[in-house]
Amino acid sequence: MIQLEVPLADRSYPVLVGAGVRHQLSRVLPAGAARVAVVTQASIPVPVDPGVEHRVFVMGEGEEAKDLSTVEDLCRQWARWGLTRADVVVAVGGGVVTDTAGFAAAVYHRGVAVVHVATTLLGQIDAAIGGKTGVNLTEGKNLVGSFWQPAAVLCDTEVLGSLPPREYRNGLGEMAKYAFLGVDGLTDLPLDEAVAACVRCKADVVGSDEREAGRRAILNYGHTLGHALETAGSYDLRHGEAVAIGLIYAAELALRLGRIDEDRVAEHRRVVAGYDLPMRVPDGLDSDEVISLFSRDKKAVSGVTFVLDGPQGVEPVRVEDPAILRAAFDAVR
Repeated sequence: MIQLEVPLADRSYPVLVGAGVRHQLSRVLPAGAARVAVVTQASIPVPVDPGVEHRVFVMGEGEEAKDLSTVEDLCRQWARWGLTRADVVVAVGGGVVTDTAGFAAAVYHRGVAVVHVATTLLGQIDAAIGGKTGVNLTEGKNLVGSFWQPAAVLCDTEVLGSLPPREYRNGLGEMAKYAFLGVDGLTDLPLDEAVAACVRCKADVVGSDEREAGRRAILNYGHTLGHALETAGSYDLRHGEAVAIGLIYAAELALRLGRIDEDRVAEHRRVVAGYDLPMRVPDGLDSDEVISLFSRDKKAVSGVTFVLDGPQGVEPVRVEDPAILRAAFDAVR
């Protein structure tokens, strides 16, 4: 077992990585926790035992369930059960579960402690770490949410072996991102160490910029186009797949802005291809529709904001010229 920490002063919390760490749940619950509301999905065959009185609350499947109606449903069920601020929510699942249950915990009684048991690769290296919770609107992903740090995160690598191949690759889209944030040699590491390396990187960034006032924005590398692709239509794309395409788009955009050269673009393509991830947008996707969605992204502050590679590494960049946005889009058709 590898134990890491997200350093947030008196709100710091442990992240445990390794096979079977879900069985450490009772050890990481906040002191004095009397009852636990376990939130999961019917498709997740990962039972947990918090060691205290608990009840399981099952939410819907897929991104469609990551919305305000699910948050309301969870909160009303908790109220009927009598969940109090002294109790704990435990989210067992991937990013859809941890994002939704985490947000519900943040707003129920103005804040109930939450522990995440991440069961997908994407959840373990990204969604469950760092306290960003939220749900989608029809107009865009994660537009309603809050910062609500968990009391602990358990990344049980044992359960990753049961993931369908495509769901596992979904997490590799986020892992590819870390290759450009200074995490070297991921493909050569054993699984536990690769997950821990990604968590260590994210924990360091979150510890330096909890609420995305500056440095934390680099964790959104590849996400501006990625979120637009997920919002634009009924294309068969998982989050990590969309982010992978977004990484290539970001590289092509940085090239056209003179921030990187062709060799660096080729490196992006090599890394993404090495994880067997898509590198082109779906056929028939309208560039103007996608570009219009950029301004709705939660990272947009003034103009269209992208996270782009460059001489100083990955950083937020405002892009104002639609022609450059379209030219980069053409390069990922």
